[in-house]
Amino acid sequence: MKRPVDHGAMAVSGYTVPWHTAAGTPVALHVSSSRPVRQVRIVRLDTPSPEFMDWPVEPTGNAAAHRDFDHGSFLKVAATELAKAGEITSVSFEIHLTRNDGARALFESGNLRLGLREGRLTAEIDGKLLEAGAPLPANTWLAVEILKDGGQTVLRLSSDDLLSPFVLHRRFDRPWSLSGDMVFGAGAANDVRSLNAKFSAIALQTAAGRIGWTFPTLLPRGPIASTGADPVLFLEAVNQPAFCMTSRRWDGSSFDPRLVPSHYDAVHCHDDDIGALHWPASYRLQAPAEASAGVYAFEVGHDAGSERIVFFITSSARQAPLLFLVPTATYLAYADEFLPAHLYEWMCEDRGHRFAIDNNLKSLYDYHSDLSGVSIASYKKPKTTLRDDYNYPLCGCPHNLPVDLHFLRFCHANGIAFDLITDRDLHERGVAGLQGYRAVITGSHPEYMSVEMEHALRQFAASGGSIAYLGGNGFAGKVAFQDDLMELRRSPLEAGRTWDGPIAEQSLSITNQPGGHLRASGRGEFSLTGVAISLMGFDTARPFTRTPQSHNASVAWLFEGVAGETFGDEGIVLGGAAGYEVDATDTHLGTHPDTIVIARATGFPDSFVHDATRWYEGGSEERASRRCAEMTLRHLPSGGLIFSASSVAWCGGLPAGDAMNDVGRITRNLLTRLASAKSRPTPDRE
Repeated sequence: MKRPVDHGAMAVSGYTVPWHTAAGTPVALHVSSSRPVRQVRIVRLDTPSPEFMDWPVEPTGNAAAHRDFDHGSFLKVAATELAKAGEITSVSFEIHLTRNDGARALFESGNLRLGLREGRLTAEIDGKLLEAGAPLPANTWLAVEILKDGGQTVLRLSSDDLLSPFVLHRRFDRPWSLSGDMVFGAGAANDVRSLNAKFSAIALQTAAGRIGWTFPTLLPRGPIASTGADPVLFLEAVNQPAFCMTSRRWDGSSFDPRLVPSHYDAVHCHDDDIGALHWPASYRLQAPAEASAGVYAFEVGHDAGSERIVFFITSSARQAPLLFLVPTATYLAYADEFLPAHLYEWMCEDRGHRFAIDNNLKSLYDYHSDLSGVSIASYKKPKTTLRDDYNYPLCGCPHNLPVDLHFLRFCHANGIAFDLITDRDLHERGVAGLQGYRAVITGSHPEYMSVEMEHALRQFAASGGSIAYLGGNGFAGKVAFQDDLMELRRSPLEAGRTWDGPIAEQSLSITNQPGGHLRASGRGEFSLTGVAISLMGFDTARPFTRTPQSHNASVAWLFEGVAGETFGDEGIVLGGAAGYEVDATDTHLGTHPDTIVIARATGFPDSFVHDATRWYEGGSEERASRRCAEMTLRHLPSGGLIFSASSVAWCGGLPAGDAMNDVGRITRNLLTRLASAKSRPTPDRE
């Protein structure tokens, strides 16, 4: 259903297309506003203080206005398609209802509507209620058939549940006159909430024969063509339902849709799905050819303030020895997180989260109204928590983008030159996107990666490049990309922090690869960086203390200028350098023997919880001894090195402006060393 944007929490919201681009290319701003827009200008955010650019922003002729959202996905065969089929005598489909309250529409075509009212079937022809009261079972597959029989309409439903079989057979003394669109899971007028349900095996019977649709396991880029009798008709999946879902044919014999595609020929529609928005562009920027790579925003001013809508300009040619990898996958996964009050205690207010709640937006950490997980998101939507002034309610301090900006500002203030690439760029370009750089630097929380990204980083390090991993809980979750979309299927191993999907539905619809953790596919954090998440908590962060190994000659350079053994007792993230999510080694899970633990943080409050995926041979005693964060360094045979700060809070521990502290000295020593290291060419091989 369409609903106007609720601007109570934020008077302006919007998105850019593209989200990241190179200098010399256009960027369009798509915006909704409840107040008249007075000024739109470009501001650079990664410099020591915000820097307003004199770049002209041109109106497009589509003035900023109060826009709307279209909530809920459904399936549709347009009237123009149906007209090609000639006379249609019946329609059949399979449906798996989940959780639905209130009034819903299962199917509508011409003068016939099948619906639900508080879980009970309703049938209307010509607006007259002919059936009301039969409760339809949820969480089981139903076969539905609707037939024309002379001047009557026949409805048949049956279930596969052997223990509680369901059969319904009705004959109505009114004809079904098929006209207009044929809609599954919503009303033709989009006048009620769409249905929470899986659909499969939609078919029409015509004079020429059967016309049917098999839903592909791979996410389609457009309408789905029919099979069977001619002519070919096209069915549209509206507003991004989830593909590659288990169907009536799934029997548990395989979890891989590539092996048994007929078991995964269902789509899951939700009443709160939102696909890519199609708001008109109101403003356009032609980024100057000489624009520096960095983090920018359209600042949209109105009579009561302003909002900043972020985009990225990436490096098109190498100018610096260091390359900063912008974690847009993590940004998009967290964007518009709901954080329901019955699950989480808020430590601070944030207008972005209030906007998400008011507008029923969902992040990839949230679940749909039927309790299935949100698994796919478009960047063509407001990302209201992606702001330079953002504070995360769970910890009451900056998180993600503002922490990464804090690091980039430190680099500018200390003369550390860097180029910039987004992780989506890396996904598309592979190791060629890292060609010629001496080191890749991550931000505070590069949690999500595609297989292609992670493989490119491995190739880069194997050929002599270095990786400075300046965050925590990184290189962990597997994602896939297609056009404006990113998909994430969570594993039951991740239970506790967020939703977990059934093992049978872990495969990504974009690639059909298994989702979940990268490490489950033999890749991931332990074998790349040597560490992975060990603890998570939102109380006070802890400082690090050097280990004896940190005084070895091969490592001591990192601590030049650091007077004491303990460092990192201040910062903008929970007040220290080791906090929020922290990492530690585990040789059993893949930490290489050459990995050196150079500092350790201990004494975390009891509120910091262990990572649920870790198992300790020594039981509870060993588990208690591993309540720590471990900073590591590994010298690679190729000549590069991998440094792991092992804390989301590390970049937050850097000083601001002209100040300096030990976290700053260590970071500066690391990046200066990496920038001056001899570069090695990237091989032209896999």
